[in-house]
Amino acid sequence: MDSLNTTAKHYDMKINIKKTKAIVVLRNGGERANITVEGQSIKQVSKFRYLGSLISEDGRCLDDVKTRIGMAKDAFNKRKELLTRSIRVDLRKRLVKTLVWPVVLYGCETWTMRKEEINRLNAFEMWVWRRMGKVSWMDKRTNEQVLSSMNEKRSLIKTIWDRKKNWIGHVVRGDGLMKLVLEGRMEGKRPRGRPRMGMIDDVLDETYGDMKRKAENRESWRIWKPRTCPWAEN
Repeated sequence: MDSLNTTAKHYDMKINIKKTKAIVVLRNGGERANITVEGQSIKQVSKFRYLGSLISEDGRCLDDVKTRIGMAKDAFNKRKELLTRSIRVDLRKRLVKTLVWPVVLYGCETWTMRKEEINRLNAFEMWVWRRMGKVSWMDKRTNEQVLSSMNEKRSLIKTIWDRKKNWIGHVVRGDGLMKLVLEGRMEGKRPRGRPRMGMIDDVLDETYGDMKRKAENRESWRIWKPRTCPWAEN
């Protein structure tokens, strides 16, 4: 920060302490860091929004997923034409995939798809189709019945996996900063307990090296389907 502040002054710029925030990303979060600029402490936060995505101090993406789902529900509720019977169902479904899906899928390429995130996204997808079909929870209709009546299949999770696959393939074929981040190694000892699921684990076939070699062939990479999680099919 001192180096950044010195460089900023060289160009007649000044760091705004009130608008500058610090965050420490750790396995369990809660770590404090004393960062100062010219004797003034920078406020430390537990969450930070960067380019529309929410970064949490525990390194997980659950808060970002919940935020995107809330924003997508708000976008759905603002479009009253999605619930009107005067518009054909096929057209309304296209409107949903054009106006609502992009809201919830923003930044999904970097999500770590654990079971909790997958369940929340599946629940949101069914919430949309139930609202579209005007199906109340009191009707006691199963998700399969609702999907059949709407002539739809679960596709949100598959779309996320496809986007992650395309983005990761683009990254590993290049030589940018993101490739260095993916291939970098953490210093120190691994903490006790089961290792966390990584952001690219759901598109790994065997090892990162195998995935990297597969991504180098664009044609085989395009037709390759990432492995699926058993709970995503229920």
